[in-house]
Amino acid sequence: MTHEEISHYRLVAQKLYKTSSCSPQEIVKHFGAMQAQDYAMAKWAIGSRCDSSEKEIQEAIDSGKIIRTHILRPTWHFVSPDDIYWMLDLSAPQVKRFTASGAKKFGYDEKKLNQANSSIEKLLSGNNHLTRDEIMQELGIKKTSSDDFLSAAIMMNAELDGLVCNGKMKGKQITYALLEERVPKPKIKLNKEEALAKLALRYFESHGPATVLDFSWWSGFPPTICQKTINAIELQLNQITIDNQQYWFKKEITDEDNFRESVHFLPSFDEILISYKTREASFNTEHQSKVFTNNGIFKPIILENGKVIGIWKRTIKKDHVKIETDFFNEIEVNKKQVLLEGIKSFETYLETKAVIS
Repeated sequence: MTHEEISHYRLVAQKLYKTSSCSPQEIVKHFGAMQAQDYAMAKWAIGSRCDSSEKEIQEAIDSGKIIRTHILRPTWHFVSPDDIYWMLDLSAPQVKRFTASGAKKFGYDEKKLNQANSSIEKLLSGNNHLTRDEIMQELGIKKTSSDDFLSAAIMMNAELDGLVCNGKMKGKQITYALLEERVPKPKIKLNKEEALAKLALRYFESHGPATVLDFSWWSGFPPTICQKTINAIELQLNQITIDNQQYWFKKEITDEDNFRESVHFLPSFDEILISYKTREASFNTEHQSKVFTNNGIFKPIILENGKVIGIWKRTIKKDHVKIETDFFNEIEVNKKQVLLEGIKSFETYLETKAVIS
């Protein structure tokens, strides 16, 4: 297996070939967790892997079929309601170290955070969905630049405690709701080893071929724990060694995994890049500064046959969406026209015309 083949099999694992019809919630469950801090682009990460429109994906999020919360690394993720509780039990203790240190800078220790949780629970009880500003106003926390960091720490702590998650959109504003009012708690709990094994299997089946360091980066767990977990489930996975590096991937390889020509316009922070520690299978290192910045801001990318060949941005207009492209290399006019065919699924997703500039 070569790096080119790795990028192909990742397209298969990440459902970018759309070989079968999937609902938005099925896509999210397949991945386990999908990075989602750029909300508009994160919805397109789902839409690029199924035939649902943005409105249909928003409905799935509003109705609680998809949950958006902080989990795994200290960032937003989409996660399935079926997975939210065991995944929180597993990852919250390590992520809370970040929120605890952030809150302490503002004089909020564990006791004060628990008091804030109690107040938030009363505010949201009875399916009362409120924005962060509305919640902070009730807590008596002013809206200033410094206090904004405090409000973020308070709400992230409440998410990691399993108290709140996203609520229904209020216009263009994101709200919070009580998690247990959206998703009932399961009767069965997984122990840490069971949860780690489930998380690892989900990762390698949806992201493989990938390495132990890739899984460590994505999950937030140390490489030693990740390697021990892989050892426990290795009979359920395939593996191959390239340049003295082990790659793990799903057991079954079928005829539908055969290579095919493909072009994808993918969002910023897409799992095809963000979920791996090293990304040499996806682009040449000479283009790295164009693909993502030193402080970890990932750009929307144009993918041809699994390789990043450029970046793009979109501007929503009244009756169309404007698409601007920046290809890394000069390409023939006829080839560019073929590449731009890849934007058609974005038109379907937004239910409006896309104009290339």
